[in-house]
Amino acid sequence: MKTKQSGFTLVEIAIVLVIIGLLLGGILKGQEMIIQAKVKNSITDFSGVSAAYFGYQDRYRAIPGDDIGTDRWGAAVPKGNGDRNLAGLYAPAAVTDESALWWDHLRRSGFVTGSGVANPLNSFAGILGVETGDGAAGTALGGFTNLILCSSNLPDKVAIALDVQMDDGNPGSGAVRGVLVAGTPATISATAAVSYAETGTNTYTLCRQF
Repeated sequence: MKTKQSGFTLVEIAIVLVIIGLLLGGILKGQEMIIQAKVKNSITDFSGVSAAYFGYQDRYRAIPGDDIGTDRWGAAVPKGNGDRNLAGLYAPAAVTDESALWWDHLRRSGFVTGSGVANPLNSFAGILGVETGDGAAGTALGGFTNLILCSSNLPDKVAIALDVQMDDGNPGSGAVRGVLVAGTPATISATAAVSYAETGTNTYTLCRQF
């Protein structure tokens, strides 16, 4: 006896494909919304650290990390040398670097949450850090000479969005500058970017002067 085999009709297959397409579209759209939310968080990071710095200056008339008046929190609290220059890189080589003490002083004063000298993380598992100009990194970080805040490990589309929304969109000019990075922040090998390249694989460090 012959048995009749049933299968999907073209209409049923078309409906399934439409549903799959809608699901994929929703997932991709959701991912872009998550990235945009992280961009907004990164802008908040820059603004928040800047506000903490100026608040600290107003209160103590000193630069966090470089402050020589840390006896206010106890004689054992590490202090800077008071020369108005923040020694050390944005990714400090040692916990005694003034660029590391920056976070300790801001946290002890209550302007930043937490405790200790560890650099806070951004939304992309990179770090936030502060240094005076380019420090030992030469001109790699954009040719700044004054105090700068850097955020590392930023995907290319995020770096572009941040520079466009906070400055002029040009990695080599303005108050925000970007470098194409290879390696970890502590052993940074950076090339000053002439223009951003959105390949989906490039990673940038962005720095903004205070």
